[in-house]
Amino acid sequence: MAKVRIKLNSTDIGMLNEICNSIKELSKNSGIVISGPVPLPTKKLKVTTRKSPCGDGTATFDRFEMRIHKRLIDLP
Repeated sequence: MAKVRIKLNSTDIGMLNEICNSIKELSKNSGIVISGPVPLPTKKLKVTTRKSPCGDGTATFDRFEMRIHKRLIDLP
């Protein structure tokens, strides 16, 4: 028997949860039993850069982070 696995990735967790809820509602209205959404580990991408454009001066740094949230939905 074939299964459908939907993997969702997003940097905006609000939009990701909204899409998961709409998939749940559509499957509920059509009578399909789903498994999920299962939250998978969040990937954190970090970049550290120097604030000074020329490299001289004080050693101050900026830290930037991008989080990638993931969800998994299985349809039998």
